[in-house]
Amino acid sequence: MQHLIFKYLITSFLVVLISEIARRNDKVGGLIASLPIITILTLLWLHFENAGQEKISNHAYYTFWFVLPTLPMFLIFPKLYLSYGFWTALSVSILFTILLFVAYSRILERFGIRLF
Repeated sequence: MQHLIFKYLITSFLVVLISEIARRNDKVGGLIASLPIITILTLLWLHFENAGQEKISNHAYYTFWFVLPTLPMFLIFPKLYLSYGFWTALSVSILFTILLFVAYSRILERFGIRLF
């Protein structure tokens, strides 16, 4: 149980730290947020919990494929936010990302890569 609490504390600390940095400097906040900090932490947690090489490798492999369809969201959100406000921009961005995930996974299936 202590290990789980430790994981929550470290992970939540990083999220709060990044949001505080972003509040003060949007470029540095964006840079830090773009780093794969959470993925690295997840790989560390899996390693320390003896998840096994295959599980850890699969996590890194699928993270790569799942990151790609999320990238357009970071381009459309700012444009929508300026025109329609935060909640509309966030909602449309999330919906657009979900649609991209579906289309992307169907395209990848044609190449033998199954994400779901």
